[in-house]
Amino acid sequence: MSNKVGIVSELSPNPLLNTLRWLAQYAGYPRSRMSVQAEKLLLLTTAAQAEEANEAARPSFQVKSRDVAMESAQRQHAERRRRVHFKCDNSAKV
Repeated sequence: MSNKVGIVSELSPNPLLNTLRWLAQYAGYPRSRMSVQAEKLLLLTTAAQAEEANEAARPSFQVKSRDVAMESAQRQHAERRRRVHFKCDNSAKV
């Protein structure tokens, strides 16, 4: 479903392809061109849509909340390792 006012982003996942289709259908591109300011505005909008699509596809690296059980298990593991290790004294002569 398209309208003459805006670019429909549901046509394709590629916003640049949607813009090109819109220009060809409603602005008569490449036979005629829009004003330079209108083309710039249209391309900036397309670039913003492409950036939003890229951000949605990227994995987010948000800070996870603390996992108290894992931290406790790691502390216990470190404590057990400290108790097991001892220094060997080689000073005693046989």
